Amino acid sequence: MNYTAPLTDMRFVLFDVLDAPSIYAQLPGGEEVSRELVEAILEEGAKFCEQVLTPTNVIGDEEGCHFDKESRSVTTPKAFKEAYDRFVEGGWTGLCGDPKYGGQGMPESVGYVFKEMIESANVAWGTYPLLSAGAVDALTHHGEEWQREVFIPRILSGEWTGTMCLTEPHCGSDLGLMRTKAEPNEDGSFRISGTKIFITAGDHDLSKNIMHLVLARLPDAPAGTKGISMFIVPKFKVARDGSVGERNPVAPGSIEHKMGLKGSATCVMNFDEAEGYLIGPPNRGLNAMFTMMNTARLGVGVQGLGLIEISYQNALAYAKDRLQMRALSGPRRPDKPADPIIVHPDVRRMLMTQKAFGEAGRALCFYSALQVDLVSRHTDPAVKQRADEILSFLTPISKAMLTELAIECTSHGIQVL
Repeated sequence: MNYTAPLTDMRFVLFDVLDAPSIYAQLPGGEEVSRELVEAILEEGAKFCEQVLTPTNVIGDEEGCHFDKESRSVTTPKAFKEAYDRFVEGGWTGLCGDPKYGGQGMPESVGYVFKEMIESANVAWGTYPLLSAGAVDALTHHGEEWQREVFIPRILSGEWTGTMCLTEPHCGSDLGLMRTKAEPNEDGSFRISGTKIFITAGDHDLSKNIMHLVLARLPDAPAGTKGISMFIVPKFKVARDGSVGERNPVAPGSIEHKMGLKGSATCVMNFDEAEGYLIGPPNRGLNAMFTMMNTARLGVGVQGLGLIEISYQNALAYAKDRLQMRALSGPRRPDKPADPIIVHPDVRRMLMTQKAFGEAGRALCFYSALQVDLVSRHTDPAVKQRADEILSFLTPISKAMLTELAIECTSHGIQVL
């Protein structure tokens, strides 16, 4: 499987259609984010995805993740760890992070363009850094100052990663049925007990520590969704001064085996009085989780876009090379025993469907990402509110539509092959 970042198409949408630099100029410090700077970043990102990440796609799925019951730990494909180390060395983990916490301060929209490349190159590998960005958002908007100072710099550095722990065996979307509980300790921390399922990147060997953002109930919590609180539960205990201690009693119980996504560790996570800290006010956990979830939802839409693009690229290359029958209008390659299948109407229909949905999806994702920039960084409340309204409308559309179209487009790609 091959991948070449569609930089020409990306530049066209970002600069010619959306005029992103004019929006960056409205943001504090954004006047320094020139087209030349963004292009240089995207070119380096393309090199990483094409040369480092793409080769790990097939071999990562063949090797898969492995769960060791004795150590209660997950090992990712060997190539994934090597790629993650290169990812961290390149500074990509903190690309859009707040400089106050060690980030580079680039606009979120630049990060989303890079995310598309990652998802095309290796969607399974891309699940590991995906939720770290959401964890940073949740801590930024809802965490205490000491939590931001301790956790965010290490997540932005890539030393630590994050997860989102919502679903339980008996409840998915209906979080009001949740049973995971949190008991207070005398030192202000909490003991978290319960089981979460379908936890993306729940355990792995890529980072030194994993920050689980967990929904749980306090002893006196109201019933239903009004009684849900959010906690940060590290794999290895973290003190308020940032020092790292012993292994926390949180561990995977098993991993799922997903077709085409075997390199992504989707875990059942068991919390056995694991030490954690409350994020935000008690019983207001859904507010914090939706901050994280909205980041993840837009990221999932970009996953769909990335799959559409790589499916199209490989189907197109094959259609140009595969010789079968003659064109209806007469031989196109009379020097060959048959014409390439790209000359046949139905093959062209499938390829053009992929291309059209990919280009439209890219415009939708990049436009939505620019709204993220306006919401998070613009100084005019009216502009922020308008952008937030647009983003709230487009985020679920991006996620639902592009993932559905990814199924259709990859199906077309398989038909071409």
